[in-house]
Amino acid sequence: MLGIGTLIWVSFRPLLRLVICVGCGFILTRADIFPVIAARGAGQLLLNVASPCLMFSKIVPAFNSDNIGSLGPLVLVAAIYQILGLLFAFVIKKFCWLPHRFRHGIYVAGGWGNYGDIPTSVVMSIAGSAPFKGVADQNLSIAYISVFILVFYVTLFPMGGHALIAKDFVGPEVEDEEVRELAKIRRHALLQSWKRFPSLLRRRRVPSPKDQVEDLEKVGSSSGCATPISISEKGTPTEIDDPPSAVPVIRQPIPSATRHVAFHDPDVHIGSPSITEVNISRVASPAPTLTHADTMTHVDNVTPAPSIKIANGPESKRPKSSASSRGKRTKRIRSFLSSLVSPPSLAIIISFPVALVTPLKALFVPIANSPIPNAPDGQPPLAFVQDAATFIGAAAVPLGLICLGSALARLNVPMNRWRTLPLGAIFSLAVAKLIITPVLGVLICEGLTRAGVIDPSDKVLRFVCIFFSCLPTATTQVYLTQVYSGTGSAEHISAFLIPQYALMFVSMIVLTAYSINSIF
Repeated sequence: MLGIGTLIWVSFRPLLRLVICVGCGFILTRADIFPVIAARGAGQLLLNVASPCLMFSKIVPAFNSDNIGSLGPLVLVAAIYQILGLLFAFVIKKFCWLPHRFRHGIYVAGGWGNYGDIPTSVVMSIAGSAPFKGVADQNLSIAYISVFILVFYVTLFPMGGHALIAKDFVGPEVEDEEVRELAKIRRHALLQSWKRFPSLLRRRRVPSPKDQVEDLEKVGSSSGCATPISISEKGTPTEIDDPPSAVPVIRQPIPSATRHVAFHDPDVHIGSPSITEVNISRVASPAPTLTHADTMTHVDNVTPAPSIKIANGPESKRPKSSASSRGKRTKRIRSFLSSLVSPPSLAIIISFPVALVTPLKALFVPIANSPIPNAPDGQPPLAFVQDAATFIGAAAVPLGLICLGSALARLNVPMNRWRTLPLGAIFSLAVAKLIITPVLGVLICEGLTRAGVIDPSDKVLRFVCIFFSCLPTATTQVYLTQVYSGTGSAEHISAFLIPQYALMFVSMIVLTAYSINSIF
């Protein structure tokens, strides 16, 4: 067991490298030496070249038939963390007010964490030194991280998570004062319903109409007089006052009328819109992108221009033709496949078969009892491909962190604007993602380990699963918001990111120290 001082230093040292790289990008951007166009070019190199090479160079030698069973737990843990984030975002939206242009973006901020540069940098540093086993555990950790990255890309792009950001910019603008008032009313209604909940549980069972009729008949027979009773259509007993004669009175059930509320003169006919098409134009992002956003040729869920078309009458109810529905289905499938074959995702998808099929793996890395003859230098025939991927992939982490620092330097939230921002939601999300979720992540991973889902002897797997519970919102959302906003602004998500990245350092040190102590 490591001492407290050693644990703190082992947990703190990787963050020093992270801070230095991020600080370089931050300072260069503030000094106007790293302009937007340069940062965007660096982001494209990272996305399309360096990151795929890093994934390939680490997955191929790390995965084999012995540890391929770790894929299931990794996907499960990644899905659990995303679901937890979405649930936290849902609760925050119910109790805190959010700007109208961030009403759906809160779900992306809660569900998708920074699964790229930060965990890759920190985990590589920790797994490459004691108490881990050096290079072997380092390669294995990156292979495990690639599964989280693959889940991130698949859920955000092919499965349509990015469309939540696009929905924020559909429809007219709503003032913050109106949103605050509606949130206050909604919060008050929720609290009142919770207060009444215990009394509703204790409330006596309401008698049915049949029981009411029987009770009234008993009362009438015991008093010696009969009261004419008419049963309405809904089964509710109605007493008849002053019957004209002793003849039994029979009332025909009256059909209940439909309630109609009109907000206009009844003589004036107003056609209600039955079909509304809202389109938004897509502009180029002015910020550097480390994401899949710039590799997409189109966004399937948002169509251009804020023009609104209203169709009335029977034409709006005309059924869609089979040809148009087939065309939309084909478009969605094509968009799904084009999003899935982004360079990082494609590199990960290709790497796993190469790592698991022995003849293919023997082409790139040395293995025992190789069925493939070596090259004249004694290395596998395609070892130069693995060497090139390792060499280029080494630039991925520092380049990504420099671009992250550049992105943070461009987050602009003036001090006089903080009073008008949803501070309750901002700090609630920071606490949920960087304090509550890590605690739940430790409990979930320990439970899965005791249940046998996570292999207790695979210490790298346990550490990676716990570490990914302590990640802030992905900066990818900044770039997507700039694309969908139509103005290039992302002021709301910027305000959400600043407290999270400030809190991340303290939370990450504590979680890393605890996880290493518990694992070893």
